[in-house]
Amino acid sequence: MARGSAGESVLHRHLRVLESFDAWHPFLTLTEIADAAGIPRSSAHRLIAELEHEGLLERLPDRTYRLGVRLWEFASRTPGAVGLREIARPWLGAVHERVRQHTQLGVLSGRDVLFIDRMSTREAVVNATLIGGRIPLHASSSGLVLLAHADGSLVAEVVARGLRPYTERTIRTGAELRAVLRRVRDDGYAVTEGAIHPESRGIAVPVTGPGGTVYAAIGVVVHNDGASPNAYVELLRRAAAGVARDLAVAYRPDVDERTHGIRSLVSGSRRSLEYLESLDTDPHEPGLAAGLHPTAVL
Repeated sequence: MARGSAGESVLHRHLRVLESFDAWHPFLTLTEIADAAGIPRSSAHRLIAELEHEGLLERLPDRTYRLGVRLWEFASRTPGAVGLREIARPWLGAVHERVRQHTQLGVLSGRDVLFIDRMSTREAVVNATLIGGRIPLHASSSGLVLLAHADGSLVAEVVARGLRPYTERTIRTGAELRAVLRRVRDDGYAVTEGAIHPESRGIAVPVTGPGGTVYAAIGVVVHNDGASPNAYVELLRRAAAGVARDLAVAYRPDVDERTHGIRSLVSGSRRSLEYLESLDTDPHEPGLAAGLHPTAVL
């Protein structure tokens, strides 16, 4: 892999440019990107031009840039995020209908929980979650669920990097974190009370995939009123079991020992799925299906 003058790979420099954008800064100028990425303006100009050429960045008439839609195209092909989101969404919706606060689905991403889906009501309690947003593992009930079932080296890494305090109730020490993780493994769920905002309480359970590995966490954020979490836990466990069953079906090998492919990523009418799959094998239209996103015919 090509490397820059400081030993940093060119790919990593491109990623630093892309990481300059977030939910609060969706539009950036060249100078703002260079400052956020910590690279010289001349280097930023070259990297931005390459990303724009590939459709990963888009330049607007006011000379600002935004993330390109091609990134979404790539993301929509991964079973680990968007496919899981598609499978879990009906169960997430069922929980939300009962809770009417915040319901969310998170996956492990480095030292954070990455939220790939979220449902809320306008008058819901304070919550720091956005779709595509991250929260450190130690501060979120979903994060604690994921960390409790992760490799022990990740726990050590999280502690070594420091546990950011959001409130006086946020976990602050490695000893406290490890004790909480043992309890999460024993109980099968996590509860955080006022860890990110004093008014809010997070409750989450694991979602297991084929082979029993923890794929995700499904959780709610509700009022921190001191009430028993048991009703929420039971509701979430039923939803997690439903997601696990649907994941098992989606990733079950077909007759030729391949997984169902597109069937594991999308839901919709059977005839639509069969038609979309047929486009990929039509000898008279090579590559046609590759140019279609699954939702185009559902």
